[in-house]
Amino acid sequence: MFSKMAKYMMGKLTATSEYYKLLENMNKLRSLKYLEMKDTAINLSRNLKDLNQKYATLQPYLDHITLIEEQVAALEQAAYNLDAYSKELEAKYKKLERR
Repeated sequence: MFSKMAKYMMGKLTATSEYYKLLENMNKLRSLKYLEMKDTAINLSRNLKDLNQKYATLQPYLDHITLIEEQVAALEQAAYNLDAYSKELEAKYKKLERR
């Protein structure tokens, strides 16, 4: 009976030992995965910083483009107004010409 109990206890201890080895291996793998994630985050941060610097460099040009776009929109509106006014004048001229 003692030998069977000893075998049972050895089996339990072996299973527990294997379980802890499995946990240790899982922790090591998880640690490596976290290191990879850290490296990825560092690279993303560096790339984001570079993009922000490039955007800051381009910002004056983008502002200039926005200003030009606003001026073009204003010129387009003026052209529409001028076209409408010329049509009104043409209509008045034709009306006067009929008399």
